[in-house]
Amino acid sequence: MTKNPELAKVAFINGQPYQIEAGETILQFAQRYHFSIPTLCDDSRLEAYGACRVCSVDVALQADGPQKVVASCHTPVAEGMHIETHSVAIQKLRKNIVELVVSDHPLDCDTCESNGHCELQDVAAEVGITESRYQNAENHSHYDKDESHPYMRSDLAKCINCYRCVRACDEIQGELVLGISGRGFASKIIKDDDVSFDESACVSCGACAHTCPTGAISDIFQARAVEAEKKVRTVCSYCGVGCNLEVSVRGNEILSIRAPNDAEVNQGHTCLKGRYAWKFYNHPERLKTPLIKKNGQFVSASWDEAYQLIATRLSKIKIEHGADAIAGISSARCTNEENYLMQKLLRAVIGTNNIDCCARVCHSPTAYGMQQAFGTGAATNSIKDIKETSFIMVIGANPTAAHPVTGAKIKQQLMKGVPSIVIDPVKTEIARYATYHLQLRPGTNLAMMNMMCYYIIEQNLVDDAFITERCEDWESFKARVMALNMDELESICGVDKALVKRAAVAYASADKAMSFHGLGVTEHSQGSRTVMYIANLAMMTGNIGRPGVGVNPLRGQNNVQGAADMGCQPHQGAGYMPIDSADNHAKYTAHYGVHMPEKAGLKIPQMFNAAVAGDLKAIWIMGEDVAQTDPNQQHVLAALNNLDFLVVQEIFLSETAKLADVVLPGTSFLEKSGTFTNGERRIQAVNAAIEPLSGCKTDGQILADMINHLGGQQPSAAPEVVLEEIAQIVPFFAGVKWHELGENGKQWPVLADGQGTDILHIEQFKRGKGKFHYFDFAETQELIANGATFPFILTTSRVLEHYNAATMTRRTNNEKIVDKDILLINPQDARRKQIVSDSEVKLFSERGEIRMVAKVSNKVKPGVLFTTFHFPELMVNRLTGDICDTETMCPEYKVVAVDVQPLSC
Repeated sequence: MTKNPELAKVAFINGQPYQIEAGETILQFAQRYHFSIPTLCDDSRLEAYGACRVCSVDVALQADGPQKVVASCHTPVAEGMHIETHSVAIQKLRKNIVELVVSDHPLDCDTCESNGHCELQDVAAEVGITESRYQNAENHSHYDKDESHPYMRSDLAKCINCYRCVRACDEIQGELVLGISGRGFASKIIKDDDVSFDESACVSCGACAHTCPTGAISDIFQARAVEAEKKVRTVCSYCGVGCNLEVSVRGNEILSIRAPNDAEVNQGHTCLKGRYAWKFYNHPERLKTPLIKKNGQFVSASWDEAYQLIATRLSKIKIEHGADAIAGISSARCTNEENYLMQKLLRAVIGTNNIDCCARVCHSPTAYGMQQAFGTGAATNSIKDIKETSFIMVIGANPTAAHPVTGAKIKQQLMKGVPSIVIDPVKTEIARYATYHLQLRPGTNLAMMNMMCYYIIEQNLVDDAFITERCEDWESFKARVMALNMDELESICGVDKALVKRAAVAYASADKAMSFHGLGVTEHSQGSRTVMYIANLAMMTGNIGRPGVGVNPLRGQNNVQGAADMGCQPHQGAGYMPIDSADNHAKYTAHYGVHMPEKAGLKIPQMFNAAVAGDLKAIWIMGEDVAQTDPNQQHVLAALNNLDFLVVQEIFLSETAKLADVVLPGTSFLEKSGTFTNGERRIQAVNAAIEPLSGCKTDGQILADMINHLGGQQPSAAPEVVLEEIAQIVPFFAGVKWHELGENGKQWPVLADGQGTDILHIEQFKRGKGKFHYFDFAETQELIANGATFPFILTTSRVLEHYNAATMTRRTNNEKIVDKDILLINPQDARRKQIVSDSEVKLFSERGEIRMVAKVSNKVKPGVLFTTFHFPELMVNRLTGDICDTETMCPEYKVVAVDVQPLSC
C-alpha cells in the first residue's frame, strides 16, 4: 500500500513511495510490497550472498540522480532511494546472466522428475529465456549421481554453483559437511573430503535439499510433492521443539513432508525425523483392529465388542475393589485434547486421581523444581531469545541429538563466538564448541551447582538489586553455600575447581545469560533439587524476566508440557491446581458436574508397586511403552503381568501392548487434529493430513466413546469442542480458541483477550517472590549399595536418528542409518578390560545383563559408560534400578552401577 512520504521514511519503487523498515535490504523491501525480483542464490533464511546478481536493480539516491546497478539481496534500502526493478537495462542484464547459468543446464532437464520443482526454470521463464546463445564445449554430465544414502541424493550435473546448499549446511544446521572443490567451470560441491552422502558426516536434516534451486541435491520424497492434491500444515510429533511441517497429500496418501519457511519455531528447518521419518504411518505392522486376548492369544474384535468388554471389566473392578484399584497412564505423543479427556475419564467418570504421564519419568523434577522457585514449572523464555543472549549454559542435555532444531540454533551461536558452559559427563557435540566443558561424574550436578553459586558469591557478582526486590530466603542460602568446602566438592565432581570458577564467573558476568537443561538434570535422585539450583543461579544473577535470559527446560517428547498442563498427574488437576485444595476441588466438581476424588493418586512407580502388591487391579495405558522405557524392567513386567486387566491404546503392537488384555488401535499425529504445546509453552494447531487408517480411531474419539460407555457425557472429541472446555478450567488457556491459533500458535498464558506471552516473570514471579533453596549434595543410593560390586557408572541418552523406544523411527529408513544401540567405553577402561571397538561385550548390573557392541571413545571419562535405549532387542532397562528423585519419583536413569566384560569372559 502506498504511504504518504510526509508521514514516514520512504523509498520509491518504480516511482511510487513506500514506507521502509529499519534493517531491510532492497529485496526484502520490494518483496514486502509484493514486487517480484527474480533471484537464484537468495534464501530468506540465509545471510545475503550476492553471487548470482540476478536480483540486480537500478538505484538512484534521488529522483533524477545517476543510477547504479546493485544486487538487491544485500544492499540496504535507504530513505529517499529510487529503485527501478525492471528497467530495460536491468532486464537485459538479468537475461544475459540467466543465459550463462543455463548454458550447461538445459531447460528441458529432468529436474522436475527428480526434484518436483526447478527454480532455475521459473527464473528463466520470468526473464524470457527459452534457449541459451552460449554453448559450453563441456558440461557437468560426467558427474555420477549419488544414491548411497537412505534419504539424500545428489546429481551435480544439475548444479549451478549458487552455493545455497553449502550455506544452508553451514548457517542453518552448522554441520559444515558441504564444501566447494576446484575453480571456475571445474568447481563443484563436495561432501567432506569428496565422499558420498552415506560416507559423510551428513545428519540428513535436508536443509540442502530444501534450498537447492535445481535438484542438484534432493531427497527421495520431494519429487512426489508435485502430485499433491493438498498441503496440510501440522506439528511434528517427535521432540518438544514443536517444528511446523507442511505435508503433501494425494487422496489418503502422504507424499512428502517439508517445513514452511514462515514457521516461528523452526523457520523451514527440521531434523531427519521430522522431515523423513514419517513412513511408519502406514507401515504393514500398524494396528488396524481392536484386539482381545483369549486363551493367551490375540483375536480381532469389533469396536463395540472391545468397548463393551472394557466397560464391563472396569465397572466390575470398581464395584469390587473401588475406583482407586484402577489407574491410567497418558501420552505425551497425544494432543492436549486427548490428554485432557484421558484425565477426565479417570477422574470424572471412574472416580480416581490415579492418572500420570511420561513427565513422571522425564521432566517432573523440572515442573516441581521451577514451581518451588518461581511458581510456574515451564520455560521462562522463548527459543527466539537464543539470538539475543550473550551467554549460553547447557546442563545435562544433548540438544543437537535430542532437540535438533533448537540444538542447531544453540550450536550456531556457539560457532559465532557466544561464550558458553556445557555441564555433561559426555563430550557431546555441543560440548565440543563450548567455552567451558565441565565433564563431571554422573550424579554430581548438585555439587557442581553449589560450586558455581559459591564462586559467584565469592567474586561479588550477584545482582543485589534483583535479589532484594524480587527474591526471598537469600541470606540463609548464601550463608550455607559459603560454608561449603570447595576441595571436597571438586573431589566429588571430578572437575578442576579452577575451571568451575572461571565458568561461574563468566556466567555471572554476562549481560544476558540463558540456561537450558534436559534429562541429564532431572533423571537423578537429586533432580528436582538441581532444577531449583539452576533457578538459584538465574535469580542470583538477575537472569529472569528479560529477553535472552531465563531457565529453559528442553522437553523430551513433543507434548510432555501439554500432558502435564492438562492434568495428567496424580496430585494436580488440569491447570496445575492441587487437588487437595478445597477451593480447587469445588472448581473441578462444578466444572465436571460430578463429585471429584479428593485423595492424591498414584505416581507411575507407585502404580507398579501397587500392582505387584495386588492392590492395583487395572491400568489403561495410552501411547506409552512402559515395558521398554521404564526402569527396572523386571519389576515393570511383574507389575503388568499381575494386573487383572490391562488396556493399551497404541499404533503398533509394542512390548507393553503384547501384555494387554485389550489393544485399541489409535492413530499417529498425521491422522488427527488438536493441539500440542511445545517446550516454550507454544500451543500449536495439529491438523489431520489424512483420515485415520481403516479400522483405527483417533485417541480422542476412543476416549470420548469410553467416557460415554462408562456413564459419563462427552458429546464430541472435536478439538474445537474439547479446547473450549479446557479454556474454561485451565487458567492459562483462558483465551485459547481453536480458530484463533493461526499457523504459529500462541504461548501460554493466553489471556482472555487472546494475547499470548513470550516471557514469564517480567515484573514478579508467579509465586510472588522467587525463593532460594539450599541442599547439600548426597550420593545416590544406587552407588552406595552397588558401586563396590559394579564399579562403572552407566548413563543413557538418545541418538539423533531415533526417538525413545524407536517405535516409530525403527519402522523408517532411519534404521538403515543406525540399527543398534552401542556402548561407549573410554580407551583406558577398554585396555584394562581387553575390549576393542566393534566387539561384543556383556554389560550387567545388580538387576540383569545384556549383550551389546562396544565402541572405544574419548567421549566418556574413565569409569563412565554410555549407551542408548532405542532397540527392544537389548532392553537396556533390564539394568536400571528403582532409585528415584526424592521429590517427584522420577527414575534415576542417568546413574546405574554396572560392570562390563568381553563376551568371551
